[in-house]
Amino acid sequence: MVEILAMILSLISILAFTYVVKYLNKQGSSHNLPNGSMGWPFIGETLLFLKPHKSNSLGSFLQDRCSRYGKIFKSHIFGSPTIISCDYEFNTFILQNEGKLFPVDYPKVMHKILGKYALILVTGEVHKKLRSTVISFVSASKSESNFLHFVEMLALSRINSWGSNCKQVAFYAEAKKFAINVMLKHLLNMNHDDPLASKILDNFEKYIKGFISLPLNFPGTIYSKAVKARLRLSSIIKDIIVKRRKANNSMEEVDLLNLILSKENLSDEEMVSIVLDLLFGGYETTSKLLSLIVYFLNGAPDALKCLKEEHEMIRKSKTEGDLLNWEDYKKMEFTQNVINEAMRCGNVVKYLHRKASKDIKFKEFVIPSGWKVFPVLLAPHLDSNNFENPLEFNPFRWNVCCIGQDKKVAPFGGGPRLCPGADLAKVEISFFLHHLILNYRWKMKANDDPIAFPYVEFIGGLLLDLQPTTTTFGKQHA
Repeated sequence: MVEILAMILSLISILAFTYVVKYLNKQGSSHNLPNGSMGWPFIGETLLFLKPHKSNSLGSFLQDRCSRYGKIFKSHIFGSPTIISCDYEFNTFILQNEGKLFPVDYPKVMHKILGKYALILVTGEVHKKLRSTVISFVSASKSESNFLHFVEMLALSRINSWGSNCKQVAFYAEAKKFAINVMLKHLLNMNHDDPLASKILDNFEKYIKGFISLPLNFPGTIYSKAVKARLRLSSIIKDIIVKRRKANNSMEEVDLLNLILSKENLSDEEMVSIVLDLLFGGYETTSKLLSLIVYFLNGAPDALKCLKEEHEMIRKSKTEGDLLNWEDYKKMEFTQNVINEAMRCGNVVKYLHRKASKDIKFKEFVIPSGWKVFPVLLAPHLDSNNFENPLEFNPFRWNVCCIGQDKKVAPFGGGPRLCPGADLAKVEISFFLHHLILNYRWKMKANDDPIAFPYVEFIGGLLLDLQPTTTTFGKQHA
């Protein structure tokens, strides 16, 4: 009986797939579609597309398809016919025409985790309003002395906690602790030892795990736990909003919540979404990028030497006990080169979800209306037409930047959806690196390459053997 049922299901699958293929071929018959393969029944090529690989590589799926079909090819991903682009020019065209020709189109299962007003989902005037609020906050705070001093003190607190003896540190976990505590303070004026902070962190860990889980909304699944965690986080932030309002928003220090409470055009749900978006973005961007930098510098002694010299010069210009300021940050030019190169090689974000709003012609191709479009952001980063020896981590390539080369690095999207918090991440990372490289040398305990899963992860935790340096500057104290 089981065998008969299996045969019937297989037959239904084959017939359904045949129908879908015929439908797609008919739909595309009047279009000059890129070459490609639609894969297996129903699942298409989704599993192959999502197969984990080193984040500083294209992965076998993209490498194989690009060699067979070219940098723009068709496939069937996440249940939809899809155009996948590893072409810099087409990616730029997609990002520049966001909202007009290529609106965002994330899978519906993501909406339950992200919420109705998530910045990557909303469009039109709502997107402009929420993004404007975030940008105004980032612009006002990134150079503000209280923020800079808090970031540095928190970095020192984490680094000082490692002690003066040679010690093994799970650096990825340390980077995450640093990043999340910066964001809690900056967004909600909440210290890491606040009892509510641990509650937020616990739910936040469950929340972010849902982004790389199977979308099975049954009790006990990772996805189900993530959806519930998001609801609890929303409830916690709403409670904080209510208490802040009752206190007449009278805090002396300006945090994100103070700013959004002053905006009369924002609903409570939109406020909650802004906080969660920045909490997630600041946590993910900063922790992963900082970890990638430490990973790459481990195999780039010349770059590490140059980076250390830059920070030694900054420290020499200050008296003992002085904290860093905005002018010091602007002197960290090679540090910015290191960050740029780590973003290029590490590829924090692999691809974006877009959809063709109508039939769209690009060169010799016509993208049919309704087809999904995936610009693969990492592809131009690793293209030898854009960068010499693209697989090599080489921050010195940014010393004499080729015209337009910087624009070919798009780790956080582009166009009107360029990550608004990227500048904050760069400040936090620069200040942490300042004290890390002046106080420690490190070696990786084992080969722990960053893996696209599809988001960047260090499966082994990036274990480091730390040894104090012989620097004459000594340690600052938090």
